[in-house]
Amino acid sequence: MQIPVTPLPDGNAMPRFGIGTWRMGEQTTAAAAEVTLIRAAIERGVSLIDTAEMYGEGGAESVIGQAMRDAGVPREQLYLVSKVYPHNASKRGAIAACERSLKRLGTEYLDCYLLHWPGEHPLEDTVAAFELLKAQGKIRAWGVSNFDVADMQALLAAGGDGVATNQVLYNLARRGVEFSLLPWQRERSIPTMAYSPVGQARLLDSHKLKAIARDVGVSPAQLAIAWLMKQPDVIVIPKTTHVARLDENLGALDLRLDPSTLRALDAAFPAPTRRTPLEML
Repeated sequence: MQIPVTPLPDGNAMPRFGIGTWRMGEQTTAAAAEVTLIRAAIERGVSLIDTAEMYGEGGAESVIGQAMRDAGVPREQLYLVSKVYPHNASKRGAIAACERSLKRLGTEYLDCYLLHWPGEHPLEDTVAAFELLKAQGKIRAWGVSNFDVADMQALLAAGGDGVATNQVLYNLARRGVEFSLLPWQRERSIPTMAYSPVGQARLLDSHKLKAIARDVGVSPAQLAIAWLMKQPDVIVIPKTTHVARLDENLGALDLRLDPSTLRALDAAFPAPTRRTPLEML
């Protein structure tokens, strides 16, 4: 299976399909199933794994670390993304948080490290921490999450022109980022990571999406993911704990949407006509 990639501003590339791990690592009784899912994804060729110190207060990172050990693949075949809490994003705090994440994951470096959302610490300090971590080889790239246009402008003003990506809520039912944020980032070749691509499964109950998916002959999840992936600078990270759903999601990689399907989706889930505040989960 060939997963497409998108270039980052520094010339390196990020896989355009991966798995999310929000709400993993919260219950010990679910750990075995979570490890199995992540290992199954790795064995199917999925290299991008997205997590955060917030997820299970480090529990998700520990689950990923176990799955990586069980899978036994070379570290360079994986692409690990984690995030620092805003309250830990001072210069010293971000460095310490990154080192804790590395220990839980059992790895020497992250492929990308994100500020989870704008917080209280000056962006100059967070950027300085990220750049130091990068110089030390503990991260390969850094970015942000849940940043709107004004936040991104403030980031660049704080010396953050090395930002690699911005991870935001984006799916068929949450298209607000298309009005100003995505165009702003595209002007600067900053790709977008789309979290919650099926709306925490709520989109899968949409009668409109079900009808269009039925006409195309695919599942609603495959249609929602394929719609996002038609944009070459959008990275999609659906989360599931079921191997069967993982395989279903992977089926979206082979789906090409024709113009009539795209028109039907636009009619059912209209693009924004005005700027709205950034939505978050």
